[in-house]
Amino acid sequence: MPGRYYEEFEVGETIEHDKRRTVSESDNQRFCDMTMNQQPLHLDADFAADSQFGERLVNGLYTMSLAVGLTIPDTTDGTIVANLSYDDVEHPNPVFHGDTIYAQTTVTDKRETSDGERGVVTMHVEAFKIESDDDDTLVCEFDRTALSLKKPE
Repeated sequence: MPGRYYEEFEVGETIEHDKRRTVSESDNQRFCDMTMNQQPLHLDADFAADSQFGERLVNGLYTMSLAVGLTIPDTTDGTIVANLSYDDVEHPNPVFHGDTIYAQTTVTDKRETSDGERGVVTMHVEAFKIESDDDDTLVCEFDRTALSLKKPE
């Protein structure tokens, strides 16, 4: 399995995820359609042109979901029992169609469950958009807490 078992997480380590994704207009449209979020700032080019951003924004929940997805192969793919929480979500900068997003994860805490059979891992996830001047911009950050399997004996 590509994911990590509880014992393989080290508090303080930062995992740089290799996967990236360029967000398309279609990604944003489909996500808004699936979640029934018809906010014109995401979908209506004319409306968004008159906003402070001057163009449509990618749905922030899509950005967060994408960040989670980009981290899964290196963290919990096949080794998770459940996601327990997503906390302190922030979107400090907007994402637009055509932006390429990547993520990094820092393990901030871990503890065994009371039965000692699994472990709880808390990770701080940061998503960045690649900028042309090599000064990437933070677009989303949050804490993710997962219930993780321990290595089989």
